[in-house]
Amino acid sequence: MAGCPVCEAPVRAGESYCEACGHALGAPACVSCGAAAVDAEGYCERCGLRQPTGRDHAETVLGGGAAAVTDRGLRRPRNEDAVALLEAGGAVVAVVCDGVGSSPRADEASAAAAGTASAALARGASQAEAFELAARAVAKLATSVDDAPACTYVAAVAEGGTVTVSWAGDTRAYWLPRSSPAATPLTADDVVETGELTAWLGADAGEVRPHVRTLAPREPGLLLVCSDGLWRYLDGYAFPVSGTPSEMARELLRHALDAGGQDNVTIALIPLGEVHG
Repeated sequence: MAGCPVCEAPVRAGESYCEACGHALGAPACVSCGAAAVDAEGYCERCGLRQPTGRDHAETVLGGGAAAVTDRGLRRPRNEDAVALLEAGGAVVAVVCDGVGSSPRADEASAAAAGTASAALARGASQAEAFELAARAVAKLATSVDDAPACTYVAAVAEGGTVTVSWAGDTRAYWLPRSSPAATPLTADDVVETGELTAWLGADAGEVRPHVRTLAPREPGLLLVCSDGLWRYLDGYAFPVSGTPSEMARELLRHALDAGGQDNVTIALIPLGEVHG
């Protein structure tokens, strides 16, 4: 007779649950202790380890040089950021969304918003249309106003030397001119003085309209789109002025982690003008 991988009580062949502790038998095995005890939330019921996922760390590099990286950071149990980076015709689209930590299933909200908005922008939708579709996708995740996943949002489209950026919340975009290690903010946070968000995507967000800004840089450089897991560590930081966008994204990630890595970190870099590298 086999034993339950959690409480070690004897279990009969063919049983679906342990009668002693209620553990679902046949669960995935933990990467640490090896027990078949990983629950639906991704935690091992024996040793407590959260199992790694594909969102803990992921990188994207496009043929034209644009690159993105997202990482769980050092302190959070899961990555609730999401990033979409893609090319469509002559345009590059980047969307970064940061799940609101006080909301349930925040990782689902950010993934839904980033995926929906990037697909809409890639097929030629306006920034306002893409935002509305993303907002609807996040709102549909809610079962009630008390169970409403939420996220912040920033989207950028670079095409023909012009960039349009839209946002709601405190995800940010910056312009990094090739000639300088300093960054110019392109967005302004939707927060009050005490730090609370005043705009987000979710069923409990009320009526939210995105801010939209257009930029036509006069010199080559990089468009940076990121979550607060990076920008909270940018005060006084001298950006690297050489390297490919993917190399620079990794360097920015290392900076955020070395500075504490308190939050999930997501970075997208789009080159404009001359090729970086």
